This record gives sequence, structure tokens and C-alpha cells, in this order.
Amino acid sequence: MEMMILEEKDASDWIYRGEGGANLVLAYAGSSPLFVGKVIRIQKARKNDKANGFVSVLTNDEQLLWKENEELLSSPNKEVLEQRYVKYVIIPLLGHKHVDAGIRVSVSKEFLESVDKKVTKQRPLWRVNAANVDTSHDSALILNDHSLFSQGISIGADCISVEIKPKCGFLPTSKFISEENMLKRSVSRFKMHQILKLKYNEISEVSEYDPLDLFSGSKERVSEAIKALYSTPQNNFRVFLNGSLILGGSGECTGRTSPEIGYAFEDTLKGFIQSADGLRTKCFLQLVSDAVYDSGVLHKLLEAQKLDKLDTEGAIHSYYDIINQPCPICKESDPLEAYSSLHSLPLDESLKIVKDYLIAATAKDCSLMISFQLRNTEKSAPSSDYVCLKSTNQTFDYKVHFIDLSLKPLKRMEAYYKLDKKIISFYTQKQKLESGEEQVDDSKPSDR
Repeated sequence: MEMMILEEKDASDWIYRGEGGANLVLAYAGSSPLFVGKVIRIQKARKNDKANGFVSVLTNDEQLLWKENEELLSSPNKEVLEQRYVKYVIIPLLGHKHVDAGIRVSVSKEFLESVDKKVTKQRPLWRVNAANVDTSHDSALILNDHSLFSQGISIGADCISVEIKPKCGFLPTSKFISEENMLKRSVSRFKMHQILKLKYNEISEVSEYDPLDLFSGSKERVSEAIKALYSTPQNNFRVFLNGSLILGGSGECTGRTSPEIGYAFEDTLKGFIQSADGLRTKCFLQLVSDAVYDSGVLHKLLEAQKLDKLDTEGAIHSYYDIINQPCPICKESDPLEAYSSLHSLPLDESLKIVKDYLIAATAKDCSLMISFQLRNTEKSAPSSDYVCLKSTNQTFDYKVHFIDLSLKPLKRMEAYYKLDKKIISFYTQKQKLESGEEQVDDSKPSDR
């Protein structure tokens, strides 16, 4: 597949599926057997980046950071780097069964330009304003379309897939969290960030979802989390029928699931969930929560997230030691004595702290794709995972995959710290404001 080149004429076969901060994802809608059941991931370029044209794959500091991962250091371009990061760093943490490293395919500049032009109207406006397709690349990544079931399980049957962005599933306990930020130990990052996003109209209302429920290990709390995601999907919950979006949207502005949307979704489930009218959605959400709970995949994801042992407030100090710059955090405030211990660590320990933090950032920002297909006892593979929906007496094969596993640039550390500071500061000030104590800072957050 790497030998063939996607040309301008091929762009019409690919349709917009979604995007993250770094990549655009398109699903194949043509007839070539090479690409049926596949998606393509194309890198984007931020419009405010000063660098154009060739950019070094890893900076000198990043080469130092990843020095123990020779495969990453020898990557000739960003596409190969991303693929190798998933293969050699993420798969050992999350498992081969649930991660697809993908295959590279060559693309022409004309193909990328045509794709960029074609999908602009389908993309959220704030995404368009921030970045477009990076036409300087000559390859892209082909992955299995995890919104579709593998053909070998039950050919011809409908497939319903759910995409969930779990977000950070634990509360930090780091001793480097300052006294004024202690709320971080009791309120999830997601819940605090919702208040900031609401203030700047990035969301229409606060989500009922709390990642701590999804990662709790409690069947009841997992079920509550799925119901909350359905009620307020934002960009954290989407449902596909045979690869076509039937619930949720492409941005955080996706509001509450209205009665009209709920009725339409209930009707779409007819034929998939064998239940009376008005009960299919409830049964479907139970099916999703049962699969999440039974699969156990969130345990592995949580372990990867917890590689962030020191929290942003600790890791940022090691970052400045790595880039060999005076620490501005220690300069701007009365530093904790513990910060001095961080700055006196050997370089290798500082490197490990920051590398683990960035791997954890990947795990906190990825998505979970769960695909369901009604079990056919004659055609189902013996090793297939399955879940029984007792309320309808149906059995479904399911598969779970992690997607959006991008390598985070080292320079992102500064943005992470600034955003973290903004989130907790705003949340704390809001509580004081509600008590009539002080005014909230209205400056625009610098990062999402």
C-alpha cells in the first residue's frame, strides 16, 4: 500500500469523519478493496505557526527526551514518527489488541489540497480558523475504520459504534500542587475545565459527565457516566451506524440531546435493539456501559494516565531543566522547598518525569471506539468478545480500540502549565465570586 500514491482524483472518495488538534480523519467511501473499511489520518498545520515548509522531526531537546527510543530518533518524517510512537511506546502500555498502528500511504500535494478544500465547510469553524491540512507532507496514515466491524465476524449485519473521549480519570495527589490549588485533589480536571469553557462560549452548557465515574470500577457509576455522555455529548460522545454519524457532532458546541434528537435516535435503533418503542435508547446505553465495564480496557488506560505522577505543577520544573532555561515559575512566586529538590535531580530523572508526563497526556486525550454487531453463532469467531443484553435477550460481539494517540510535542509543556493554571484559578475565583469575594479574570485562555 505504501507504493501507491493518492492523487487529486482520489480525494472525492474520502469523506470527513472528524478531527483532533493535530490530525484530520476521513473515511473511505469509494470502491477500491484496498481502502474499503479504512480511514485516513492527515496531519494539520496551525495557521499561527511561524515555521513553514520543512520542519525537523524532533527538536534537539526532544531527541534528548526520547534518546532511549531509537526507532523514534531515526524517523525520517512526522508520519513515520507518529506511527512508531504508537507502535513502540503506546502499544506496550495499552496492548496490541486495542491499538492499531496503521500503514503509511503516499499522497500528492494536489490530493491534500483537494481534501482541504473539500472538507472546509464540514469542519467546525474554530477548527478551520486554527489549522488546515498540511500540504507539505508526502504521506498519510491508513487505519482500520473502527466504526465498522471486521467483515469476518458477521457479514451483512449492521454495526453500531460509540466513540468516547474518556479524559483524565483520576485526581492528582502530587505534593507539588500548591496550597491555593488544592481543589485539584477533590474536583476532576474535566469538571473544572467545563466552567472555563462555558465562560468563553466554547460549550453551551456544563456537561453532566464526570470521568471519575467512568474510571471508577463501579458498574453503577460507569452506567451513570454513559447516560451523562448521552445527555450532553459535546465532543466526548458520538454514535455511528455503519460508519455514518447518528448522534453527537464534530465539536464541543454540540448541545444537550434534545427530545427531538432523542426520538430520532430511538427510531434509528429499531432493528438493532429488539425492544419496545421508548426503551431502545435505555437498552443501548446499558449495552455500552456493560461493554466498557466488562472489557476492562479503562484499567490499562488509567495506568498510562497515571504516568503523570507529579502533576503539571511538578513536571513543568523538570521541563525547564531539560531545555536548560531558568525556571520562570520559581521566579514569579515564592517557590516551595520541594521545587528545589526537583531542580537538583539528575538530568535522566528529569527526562523520565517529562517523558512520562507527555505519554500520560496522550492517554488523557485519546478516544475509545467500541463497535457492536449482533452475534451470529454460526459466523462469530470463538475468540470474539461479546456482551449479553439481558433486557432484550440479545448477544452482541464487540471490539474496543483506542484512537487519536498522537505524540505530544515537548514545547506543549508550557501551554499545559498555563492552561492548568487558568482552569484552577478560574474555578477557584468563581467559587469566591459566588460568595461575593472577588472578580473573575476575563482574559482568554491560551489553549484548550
